[in-house]
Amino acid sequence: MPTPIVSRLVPSTLGFLLLLGAHACADIKLPSILGDHMVLQQQTDAALWGWADPGESVEASFLGTSASAVAGPDGRWSLNLSTPKAGANGDLKLRGKNTITLKDVLVGEVWLASGQSNMEWPLAKAANALQEIATAKLPQIRLFTVRRSAHEEPQQDCEGHWEVCSPESVVNFSAVAYFFGRALHNDLGFPVGLVHSSWGGTPAEFWTPKEVLDAIPEFRHLSENWEKTKANYPKAKAEFEEKLNLWRAASAKAKTDGTPAPQPPRPPNGGDATGSPSSLYNGMIAPLTSFSIQGVIWYQGEANAGRAREYHTLFPTLIASWRREWEAELPFLFVQLANFNARRLPPSIDPEESHWAELREAQLRTLEVPRTGMAVTIDIGEGDNIHPKNKQEVGRRLALVAKASVYFVDTAYCGPVLNTFQLEAPKVRLSFRNSDALKASDGGNIKGFAVAGEDRVFHWAEAEVQDSHVIVSSPRVPHPVAVRYGWADNPSCNLTNASALPASPFRTDDWPQPTPAK
Repeated sequence: MPTPIVSRLVPSTLGFLLLLGAHACADIKLPSILGDHMVLQQQTDAALWGWADPGESVEASFLGTSASAVAGPDGRWSLNLSTPKAGANGDLKLRGKNTITLKDVLVGEVWLASGQSNMEWPLAKAANALQEIATAKLPQIRLFTVRRSAHEEPQQDCEGHWEVCSPESVVNFSAVAYFFGRALHNDLGFPVGLVHSSWGGTPAEFWTPKEVLDAIPEFRHLSENWEKTKANYPKAKAEFEEKLNLWRAASAKAKTDGTPAPQPPRPPNGGDATGSPSSLYNGMIAPLTSFSIQGVIWYQGEANAGRAREYHTLFPTLIASWRREWEAELPFLFVQLANFNARRLPPSIDPEESHWAELREAQLRTLEVPRTGMAVTIDIGEGDNIHPKNKQEVGRRLALVAKASVYFVDTAYCGPVLNTFQLEAPKVRLSFRNSDALKASDGGNIKGFAVAGEDRVFHWAEAEVQDSHVIVSSPRVPHPVAVRYGWADNPSCNLTNASALPASPFRTDDWPQPTPAK
């Protein structure tokens, strides 16, 4: 997530004169991410920046520390202010030709929360919403939501403002981000700043810089397709307007007849930046990349299901590009897709391929990227709801990963993860990391495993725990060569460990999947 050119001379000339006039008497101007009630990342050289007259000196002071900078020829200035340990607070002053005082600034931990609709999903629509909202009186947590904005070029600023966490401010804030921040604050005791920037229904390429996508042959078709979409827009718009007129007439008739109105037509893409690769990075991430943060939490992937082969490269590429822009190896914690769609229960239905399972595998393999972590949610989805309401557990699991991998708290944060497998026909022996007290989460038999022989046809398998191993077999597969677990859109699987955290779905084979390359 352009304005027609009316004149080739007057608007540009007027804009130039207005720019000169603004510089002639310009006050210091700050981006929206720097404001009252914000949180600065603790124990770092926190970046502050903005705009002033070219050559104007700007000084910042906060809690006895100061720094200064001089605005460049373009009027932009930036400086770094050393911050103390978490918990400090006060007013931050910036002085140039004018003085700006940012009030009630906290020092703590700052996290960026991004992705698509499951990250965007507000607290008001989460489970037990009324009670959660009523108890959200947490002034040491601060909230910033980036307004939806798509652009074809990187922007310097975004719309949004900091708010103190309260029952009033948290209602429409990201539920996952809130529960993640609440867990960190309650368990570790420091202030938390949450910057929320997400947009429902959006694929990962919308959040990745254009020059990065264009540099990878596998992704050049994204920009090429967008150029075709823009070129086709006049025709598509005319067709849309015809459909819209027909819809209006049909809706009026339905109202007269007392029948349900038909669905309105969808407007075409191409008239603005909405729907273009990199557009949300440009409008909703690029303006934040100078702001010092601790890390990122990410919940996305539904819009890329069906293109998992691309996602194997695209997702790590997105992570690397954000780290490059922040000039830091930011911890990047993400949510693996939850179970969704109708459940196909064994043994009456044989195992099938699954686009959602493929996408989960791409997410699992992204853990090979340093300083990443994953919250598995294969047990808390809702088959008939792509937006499961239990956002409390999603936020808690992300916080467990953060506490263990970022803050080095000695805590369980992960369910069983496949380590090795050994063929012992007619059985297969699987070993796991985090294998303490392997068990079925429901106390019954272990479910969710399937095995295949050289024919590559999978059949449901029986599974039993032996110490830190799981032994799987099927009478229909006397010589198994591959094992899969939880390989379905909405699998019936229940392997867990002493932490009660679920095992991630996986496969031991590398056989081609149905997802196309593009």
